[in-house]
Amino acid sequence: MTLDYFYGQAGELFSFYRIPKALFQEPRFQSLSTDAKTLYGILLDRMSLSVKNGWLDEQNRVFIIFTIEDVKRALCCADNKATKLLRELEKFGLIERKRRGLGKPSLVYVKNFSAESSKSIFQNRDFHDSGGFKNASQDPSKSRCNKTK
Repeated sequence: MTLDYFYGQAGELFSFYRIPKALFQEPRFQSLSTDAKTLYGILLDRMSLSVKNGWLDEQNRVFIIFTIEDVKRALCCADNKATKLLRELEKFGLIERKRRGLGKPSLVYVKNFSAESSKSIFQNRDFHDSGGFKNASQDPSKSRCNKTK
């Protein structure tokens, strides 16, 4: 199969999931799996629909309903993986699930970590650049991330 190139504004024809850069750049999210980061972007996308539909709890917090089946469909994965990814996001504090019982799906609260992230946005580098040349390791796994917007 031969695919064609994008021309002009053709790239704007698609809709995209937005995944916060902080999930890839901040040290606290280094061990979060790429699949979990992708799922977080999908959950954020679904949250915008909940906002439009006015899905707010009694404390005015936006919630979504996103079941294991929804995760399986979105990521083309098995039941075990879908469950593992939701647990991983919970462990990192990126989502909170509220079980409702009686066969009803859980409410999922997608957490906003940006307020905490903005505190450290200017602490990307240590200021130890003065003085002589240091032969630094070029190990890419330990390189510093660039904080661009």
